[in-house]
Amino acid sequence: MTTSATGPTDPAGTPAASGSSAPAGTSGHVDPSVRTELDRLRDSIDNIDAAVVHMLAERFKCTMQVGHLKAEHHLPPADPAREGRQIERLRGLAESAKLDPAFAEKLLNFIIAEVIRHHERIADQPPEQ
Repeated sequence: MTTSATGPTDPAGTPAASGSSAPAGTSGHVDPSVRTELDRLRDSIDNIDAAVVHMLAERFKCTMQVGHLKAEHHLPPADPAREGRQIERLRGLAESAKLDPAFAEKLLNFIIAEVIRHHERIADQPPEQ
């Protein structure tokens, strides 16, 4: 979708459907400088989201290697002591970054649960010959 002087258009130059991204209860008329700043900030958010996804992918590559080592050496999929230390460490990082530590803990707990699920799946696979 592109934008013309009269508003958004599709690739053929036809005006886009009236599914405006303006907040409910507004007329859709936003000062151009505000729109520019919103677009700039949203572009930054999109870039950060992409970085977060790529960082999570890297993290999961490492945890998959951990899972294979654990399975090979008959170690349990979960390590509550390590997980507790990680939660405390992340809460401290969150505080220093001015991020809600409770939110950071919830996020890490979600990630840890997924890692454990992966480790359990790896442990259930027959050993490679």
